[in-house]
Amino acid sequence: MLIEFSVKNYLCFKDWVTLSMVASPDKEHEEHTFDPETFPERLLKSCVIYGANASGKSNLFKAMSFMRRFVVSSSKDRQVKEKTGVTPFRLSTATEGEPSEFEISFICEGIKYRYGFALDREKVHSEWLFHVPVTREANLFERKGNKFKISGRFREGKGLKDKTRDNALFLSVAAQFNGEISTKILKWFYNFNAISGLQGYTPVTFKMMDTGYSEKIGKFIKIADLGIEGLSKRILKPSEIDQDFLEFLKVKIDGFDEELTEVEMKIPEIQYHHKKFDDENTQVSIEKFSSNNESEGTQRLFSLAGPIIDTLEEGNILVVDELDCSLHFLIILEILRMFHSKHNKCAQLIFNCHNTNLLSNKLFRRDQIYFIEKDCFGSSDLYSLYDFKDGDEKVRKDSSFAKNYVTGKFGAVPHTGDFEELLLSQKGFDNGTERIEEDKNI
Repeated sequence: MLIEFSVKNYLCFKDWVTLSMVASPDKEHEEHTFDPETFPERLLKSCVIYGANASGKSNLFKAMSFMRRFVVSSSKDRQVKEKTGVTPFRLSTATEGEPSEFEISFICEGIKYRYGFALDREKVHSEWLFHVPVTREANLFERKGNKFKISGRFREGKGLKDKTRDNALFLSVAAQFNGEISTKILKWFYNFNAISGLQGYTPVTFKMMDTGYSEKIGKFIKIADLGIEGLSKRILKPSEIDQDFLEFLKVKIDGFDEELTEVEMKIPEIQYHHKKFDDENTQVSIEKFSSNNESEGTQRLFSLAGPIIDTLEEGNILVVDELDCSLHFLIILEILRMFHSKHNKCAQLIFNCHNTNLLSNKLFRRDQIYFIEKDCFGSSDLYSLYDFKDGDEKVRKDSSFAKNYVTGKFGAVPHTGDFEELLLSQKGFDNGTERIEEDKNI
């Protein structure tokens, strides 16, 4: 269960920004919250983030994804001189040479943890881990450069200081040596699904179809009323492998042997089952279509089906970049209904979108709605509708969220110029005034 995520000096975030899943005292939509047994405050089951294009919505998810990936892989995949891969804020001299910082608070097996680190492209500058075993937060370890302060509560970290490279995390090293606390935390990060883009989700659904979820994923697609009766998976024959894909592999992989790979490569493909009818509209068989014959919306829904089902069943966290991309509004409502259901005990959905039809007090509490706005210096800020004030007044819980947002009352909207000027200039007009040609004979 996610409590808070914070990031600083990364991509478009110059200063600290925090996404909090802690519920406010609001009484509306109480079914959108849940009460962890060992945490004193209620947590949100979902939140949505709005903002203009290039405001930083996707970058927030990239920050989550980077933290997850670095925690999971830093100790085992990184060689001594390998870069960390972090990208700091680049539009201010104040952040030049400063490390990027990440911190996350979460509940793992009933215990609250607060974990974070600061790093640049070369090394980890600092790292910290705290927990709340009873009521007060206690230190497990702190690292500043090559100096470590390890609590007796984190005995698994003893003797591992010298085994931790400058570009690796101490927590990840401790997990490699089967530390009890560190292994639990790494498992939590594995289940924190912060993935962006269609291709990022599809392998999850493919894998789940191999582990007993085919029927449930097929039912998910069928309920969405796409005219699909079922799904099946097959392995493409060498002659069916897309040539553009092979060309891509040749460019990306040194020593790629196309002939050998065509024999050994096993590329799965999903087949979508549709009813086939005779001239009297009686069903006679099932016709199977490949993904190339299905719409982008169908492919995206299939891609999301696995992560959504897994998140809800396991009580994990799912982060979706642009949930409304290629999906009908009513399908998004159904996805939200699953996460907001009383049957969902602790799974959490975090997503961004542009669809203002979702921006309604009938669908969300004020604390579930966040905005990202980029200032004129290229730095993005993140704030919730619950905390937003119009003058000295908070936004009323029964106000029209969508109308006020579109009119710019909450900020986080694009400030566009006049696009019509492009058309005027193409047709020989300049600022609404017809140009006077110098050559009257033209």
